[in-house]
Amino acid sequence: MFPSSYSHSSVNSGNAALMRRLNRSSILDLVRQASPISPTEISTRLNLSLPTVMRILEELAHQELVVRLEEQQYSGGRPRSLVAFNGTSHAVIGLDLGGTKMYGTVADLCGTVHAEIYRASIPSSPEENLHLTIEMIEELLQVPRNEGQKVLGIGIGAPGVTLFEEGVVTWAPSLGWRDLPLRDLLAQRFGLQVVVENDVNLAALGEYGFGVAKGASSLVCLAVGTGIGSGIVLERRIYRGYHQSAGEVGYLLPSKDALGKRYDQFGALESLASGSGVVWRAQELIRSLNLPIETQTLTAEMVFDMARQGEAWAQSIVDETVDYLALVIAAISVVLDPEVIVLGGGVSRSADILVEPILSRLQGCLPAPVRLVVSDLGYRAAVMGAIMLVLDTSFEYVTLKGG
Repeated sequence: MFPSSYSHSSVNSGNAALMRRLNRSSILDLVRQASPISPTEISTRLNLSLPTVMRILEELAHQELVVRLEEQQYSGGRPRSLVAFNGTSHAVIGLDLGGTKMYGTVADLCGTVHAEIYRASIPSSPEENLHLTIEMIEELLQVPRNEGQKVLGIGIGAPGVTLFEEGVVTWAPSLGWRDLPLRDLLAQRFGLQVVVENDVNLAALGEYGFGVAKGASSLVCLAVGTGIGSGIVLERRIYRGYHQSAGEVGYLLPSKDALGKRYDQFGALESLASGSGVVWRAQELIRSLNLPIETQTLTAEMVFDMARQGEAWAQSIVDETVDYLALVIAAISVVLDPEVIVLGGGVSRSADILVEPILSRLQGCLPAPVRLVVSDLGYRAAVMGAIMLVLDTSFEYVTLKGG
């Protein structure tokens, strides 16, 4: 028996509403990816009735997400009407608050960036970093847009653990934020929809929507920069995990020596294999070998460049880095078996001396081959993900898998 307040009709109504959202989400996704496309082809590819497709296309047109094009002649048949994704109708403010730098854009739903700005974050200064964030949004909102183009919302990528449903940044060490209700603060100030997500999760969604892994059934974006993190996209949706910390691969333990220790800032593996870890190991080696090299201004990119130039000490650091990254990629591969792993972050600029050695290390070690590719979005990956997440949240995107 159902409780008195829970009738069969309410269940049926709920199921019908969910089905409408599922159909609308599927149609919008297909139009976005395959535009221009005919309603008949949508009907065939999604196994939906043509009246259902036409009704939903009408709704999407009313929301200015879809436009009808002039009829085009198909070979061997009569002219068909076509519809296209109207990506220029709305703009999204996207911010990647990064580890040391803040990056912001105004872009349309097609991923075309119309303006971008940078700011340097202030280490462990929570109030000033919040002020910088607000200041960047204000500046981006003042950027001239196409006539009639509306701002759909604001998407924020934060460098730390976030609670997506609550819009709270629970811990972002580089910004000094703890339990900051960032979504509500910004929504109240700007009167716009705001989504807050981990920056690497957004980067993974950006790679799915606009990047080298576009349309992949499953992908992991491994971002190696100041730290190491990964974003997981399964069947089009970000997988966040029970504690919303899925993908924190920087906390993988590289050996039994890492057991029993606390890692409050950087995880055990990222303290060795991130850009910061590369610099630390290089500084230690330079001192131990008493080499005449200035260590205070050393960067990971400089270490990689010296390895390219044949410096033996630098090559040993690169070899160790390859080993550590191979361990991360092996763990990702055997646990998730994604269709593709995307290497992103600042260290990806040295992919020419990393990718092939990593794949060589893994040859024969794993049950299935690894497809490892380098991001083609680079520093824009997270703001591209912001476009996807704001669009999804605004129009209640839903799938059967992933919620």
